[in-house]
Amino acid sequence: MLRLGREGRITVEQKRISDYGIRIGRIPKGERNKISDVPGVTVGHSTIRDDTHNTGVTVILPMEGNIFADKLVAASYVHNGFGKTAGTIQIDELGTLETPIALTNTLNVGMVSDAVVQYMIDRCAEDGIALASVNPVVGECNDAGLNAITDRAVTAVHVREAIAGASADFAEGNVGAGAGTQCYGLKGGIGSASRLVELDGKTYTLGVLVQSNYGSTADLMLDGKPSGKQISRWISEQECDKGSIMVILACDVPLTARQLRRVIKRCSVGIARLGSYIGHGSGEVFIGFSTANVIPRDAGEILQLSCIREDKINLLFRAAGEATEEAILNSMVCAEKVQAPNGKTVQSLKDFLEEDIL
Repeated sequence: MLRLGREGRITVEQKRISDYGIRIGRIPKGERNKISDVPGVTVGHSTIRDDTHNTGVTVILPMEGNIFADKLVAASYVHNGFGKTAGTIQIDELGTLETPIALTNTLNVGMVSDAVVQYMIDRCAEDGIALASVNPVVGECNDAGLNAITDRAVTAVHVREAIAGASADFAEGNVGAGAGTQCYGLKGGIGSASRLVELDGKTYTLGVLVQSNYGSTADLMLDGKPSGKQISRWISEQECDKGSIMVILACDVPLTARQLRRVIKRCSVGIARLGSYIGHGSGEVFIGFSTANVIPRDAGEILQLSCIREDKINLLFRAAGEATEEAILNSMVCAEKVQAPNGKTVQSLKDFLEEDIL
């Protein structure tokens, strides 16, 4: 539901997993319980939905300024590489992020990459910044089950629309890059969550956004219960763990790229706690960035960066696992049921929760 909030802003109101009495973890949540609780982070969607298409693009803007000029520390981790992600090679080599992060469907990665490049060319031209090379970062999930994917319906216009509409209060569920995804045989989508951690008396924020499109129905664990086995009695179940999940992690904790990679690896804990065994046909790709350490374009030859003490990183590990688990569940309960082009209906997890079937 969309409502007009203070100062005339549109706010998003959706029932999320906590509204069904399910509490994930023990670390406090941020104000919105979204990745946008990290200051400066915004998210935008462009959704394509008609008789044959359920697809789109979701863009995460990591900061308010020009990220090409003032790069952020970043890392990536491929837990299972059945995917078509662009841009992670340079992230791993240099440890920095210099563009927004876009998510879309498998066959539109190239076009979305091109659109992100053009966006950065135009943005840098406006800001008077020379650009001769740029590393666009794009992730994907295969939404062919609910979308005529070979039509490659996503265009540069949709990427621009998602960027222009980015805000801290964004919709979840079957929107943007999550419009056509499925999770544990139910409707998947875009979901988010956040956690607050205290270090040296200061509160920091870690947030996660997922594009969920994986999992065997019978494997689903909900609130510690094997709910997937019960759901399997009511739907045409997804038998194989396939399809992929993209996880984007943001934080304002001072971290090196190496430390950030250690943290994003723990996103796999949240996936596993919901029952996935990380199947052959499912690509699990994680990308993370920290807004704490900025690499300015006019820096001198020596940079001074701050980072966490290694033996204090456990709290971030737990936060990453908790936020990922909750973000996946939010992606499912915020999604409405969808009818595929072949007539098949994919149910929403919320239908089972609201009918007290689980």
